[in-house]
Amino acid sequence: MSSVQVSDVCGSVNAAFNFSVDKFPLFGPENMRTDQYGLFRSDTGYIKGVKSVSPRYVPHTTDDVCALVEAASDAFEGEVECKTHWSQGHYVSVAPSRDLRKSIFGSADNIFPRIVIRAGYDGQAFSGTMGYYRDACKNLAMMRQVSGTSVSIRHTSGLRSSMDELISTFGKLSLGWEKLVEIAVEMQSREVRMVEFLDQIYGRPSDDQLTLSASGLAVRAVTVHKNRTESIWNRLNRERVATGRPTLVGDKVSVWEAYNAIQGFVQHDAQSKEGFKSEFSRILRASNDSCVRQAESLALSLIAV
Repeated sequence: MSSVQVSDVCGSVNAAFNFSVDKFPLFGPENMRTDQYGLFRSDTGYIKGVKSVSPRYVPHTTDDVCALVEAASDAFEGEVECKTHWSQGHYVSVAPSRDLRKSIFGSADNIFPRIVIRAGYDGQAFSGTMGYYRDACKNLAMMRQVSGTSVSIRHTSGLRSSMDELISTFGKLSLGWEKLVEIAVEMQSREVRMVEFLDQIYGRPSDDQLTLSASGLAVRAVTVHKNRTESIWNRLNRERVATGRPTLVGDKVSVWEAYNAIQGFVQHDAQSKEGFKSEFSRILRASNDSCVRQAESLALSLIAV
């Protein structure tokens, strides 16, 4: 992730995405006209994996992405760290420089804000989310249910007229950071039994499955549950050691630790058929994962937010 001045961030994004995306009509056999359009990159051609779009669809431009990145960067001062990623669309994360990281619990367990801009061509909304990056476990978590941390619009004929409003709103995402800090502190102050937290997210194997497993038979549900629980438990203890906390004797942890253990497991450890290799793809996977969202809902309910 490169550090650049806020004033230079647009140049960094343009250098990473030095191509345009255009909409062209699609034809059937013998040049038969259709009412559908395809999206094409000016450098590599047709964007595979993206569905055809309607005549009303307005593809965003790199200039649009730059404008949003600049607005998001205004939430920070001086230098920012900017990272770009292409996956059927533009993805950019913007964070303050290391010197401006926000410490909450002390130097051993600090978090700092990172804004993730999603400008995909996959039918999803054009969005920006204020998340937090935790040094202790290298987690980037985006708690979408926290008010003031996410904004979005759709790719329709109103995209151009809505862009100015969206840019203005992006500039206010920094206000969501104050709410995230407040919630993180509250989550750290509340305890939960980790076994019960995990059971509410993932459930437990049935009695029949446990009986078969105890008799020596290989039962996949039991094996998956055991391996997942061990992996999450190991991650939780590693993070406790990294932040100066003792390893667990019982199963009581803070709500903060419980949520981050599950979010970190999905982002870093969980296996996937798709094989998410890049850091950014793993971040997006965790953000969209149903279990991470359930863990967020449960954590927020436990602190009565």
